[in-house]
Amino acid sequence: MLLEGFGDVNGNVPSPPLSNTVDTFGRRAFRAGGDEVVSAPRNAYKGTMAAMEKAAVRFSAFRLPVLSGILLGTSYIPFPPWALLFGFVPLWLFWLRESSWKRVFFAGWLAQFVFTLIASHWVAHTAHEFGHLSRPVSALVLLLFCAAGHLHIPLAGVVWSLCRSGGPLPVWAQLGLLPAVTALAEYAWPMIFPWNLGYPWLWARLPAYQLAEYVGFQGLSAVTLALNLAFLAAWENRGTWKGGRVLGAALAFLAAINGLGWIRGKTLPPPDAETRVLIVQANIGNLAKERAQRGERFRGEILRRYFELTAQGLSGPGSGRPDFAVWPESAFPDTILPGAMEEGNTALLRAFLRRHSIALLTGARGYDEAAGKKTNALYLFAEDGEVAGPPYHKTVLLAFGEYVPGARLVPALKGWFPRTADFARGHGPEVKRLGDLVLGPQICYEGLFPGLSRVLADGGAQVFVNVTNDSWFGARSEPYQHLVMTLARGIEFRRPVIRSTNTGISTAMRADGTLLALSPLHAEWTQRYDIPYRRDPPPTFFQAYGHWLVPAILLLAPAGILAAAWRRKA
Repeated sequence: MLLEGFGDVNGNVPSPPLSNTVDTFGRRAFRAGGDEVVSAPRNAYKGTMAAMEKAAVRFSAFRLPVLSGILLGTSYIPFPPWALLFGFVPLWLFWLRESSWKRVFFAGWLAQFVFTLIASHWVAHTAHEFGHLSRPVSALVLLLFCAAGHLHIPLAGVVWSLCRSGGPLPVWAQLGLLPAVTALAEYAWPMIFPWNLGYPWLWARLPAYQLAEYVGFQGLSAVTLALNLAFLAAWENRGTWKGGRVLGAALAFLAAINGLGWIRGKTLPPPDAETRVLIVQANIGNLAKERAQRGERFRGEILRRYFELTAQGLSGPGSGRPDFAVWPESAFPDTILPGAMEEGNTALLRAFLRRHSIALLTGARGYDEAAGKKTNALYLFAEDGEVAGPPYHKTVLLAFGEYVPGARLVPALKGWFPRTADFARGHGPEVKRLGDLVLGPQICYEGLFPGLSRVLADGGAQVFVNVTNDSWFGARSEPYQHLVMTLARGIEFRRPVIRSTNTGISTAMRADGTLLALSPLHAEWTQRYDIPYRRDPPPTFFQAYGHWLVPAILLLAPAGILAAAWRRKA
């Protein structure tokens, strides 16, 4: 039986008895009359040992959630997804054995804490590098982030527990609700960095990632959770024919979706146009370091480095001259003002473009006159140095990086985060034209949101261009996580993606998922790419229907399971 050995009918499992504490030193004390008494040191020792043993028993009771956190953390980018299909199994085993929603919540919280600590340890580096906090304080910031980074996991456990206690549910309903509620919580819960279990498929280049054009990577994440349920059932029925059949079915399904993905990747309609692009990575890092190292002349030094690298990239070996160059987020080290195009660094940039006859997309600081604030912007310059239309101002700003949440209501909050920028928000995603090419611009963090890319695709974007600054996040994990999550939009909407970063990883990906040359991390680098694309790309299923169909399925799945269970009970 699937739940055999889980405890009594209510799911309660008796705690193992505490072992007797033994005085290993064998010390005794005597009164004057010869009666033996326990000395104060011995009594304290016994109490300490008992407390430690009790704490060890309590901790061991939660070893399964900790194991889940380790499995999930070591299966997320940049690790190979070795435990992706069974990472939730230990946690769900624990939930099935528990009748207390509080213990279910704590177990889920503990699992997400360990997972976040492994997958997002770079938060401490960012707090130190960007916030200029001390190492101990940065470590505290990381612990706080781990405490709340993925609360959807314990909250899913609470919802699951309350559904189960609301009325006796059959085993099949309890099991079916585990992935259904977890997938819904993952989709609905707001996260600063909206990860999901679909992205490791692309990172590992498992062909099933091609199916994201139908269900998105959120849908692939739900499929991953469903496979975790299959591995849970196989584990609980190990050594039986039933367990073997469940495992065999899961592996057959895994092979089928990868086969379908491989076929889809080989049968996409061919591109009918091509553009050439030069990506420039100057390895600038953050501007505060440059300011400290070079004083007031740091802007000119940065601009000179970009000029030199761009000129080298244009004159270097390679077939065909690039149609345009791409510099990363904030690469131009100044604010571009509409009324000051013939002044200062802006004039130098325009003269460089005219001299080399090259169009350019570059990140820079813009200005929103209505808001009276600077913006994080992307400017397009034609070959003659003229601005090719209005700039794109970043719409989805990064909390605590580009604005302080709640500062509009409580202005004093800005004083608590003096290093945080206060940018004006853009007016929404919008396509930009560079000659005959229709571009879908994204600035950094915006590449993580399918909804924004869908607006660009609906607007006719032929190629997505993402400019990014990952210099704040170190070199171990975040640059790879950010890379994969950005490239994922190209699969969902079947657009090529051009990605230019300050310190890496810069690259380009074709619409069929072919990944082109990757830049090194923290090094100067340039690369030309030939980017094939379709002049009139058809909408993908995810673009037309999946963006609302997948959430609807995630919502209806747990509701349908509960309705079926209660109907059978009635």
